[in-house]
Amino acid sequence: MNELPPLLRDQRKVDAEHLKLLGVFHYVLGGLSVVGLGFLCMHWAFMHAIMGDPATWQNSKGGPPPPQMLAVFQWFYLFFGTVIVLHGVMNTLSGWLIFRRRGRMFSLIVAGLDCLMFPFGTALGVFTFIVLLRDSVQEVYGAADTNRGPGA
Repeated sequence: MNELPPLLRDQRKVDAEHLKLLGVFHYVLGGLSVVGLGFLCMHWAFMHAIMGDPATWQNSKGGPPPPQMLAVFQWFYLFFGTVIVLHGVMNTLSGWLIFRRRGRMFSLIVAGLDCLMFPFGTALGVFTFIVLLRDSVQEVYGAADTNRGPGA
């Protein structure tokens, strides 16, 4: 039986496709951060309505929580809202840089932070490491840097 010769794979095309997908998925994860921020705002509104409503606490022995507790919650929500916004901005910027073939180290740092965001961020972070640490992709980024020239 005749065996067919193995198909040759053009690594440049594969790398270009993988980088394109990574850029899109970084944009998607940045967009999901907006959804997470919306969820956080809804959660704050729900908690504020329950904690601040005197009718909720009429039948409880201890009464309503002290106002300082609501202040602590507000700082909690502000902190995590800021983290979500920064995460979204960094992923969007990383996606843009991947499309431009610039800032490989920044994208690797963002990928490391994405690994903390289970499950989607973890998958994206791992695949970003796999693709951006390939020698052929490093050459693409290096070629893009030399084409821009010094000071560009």
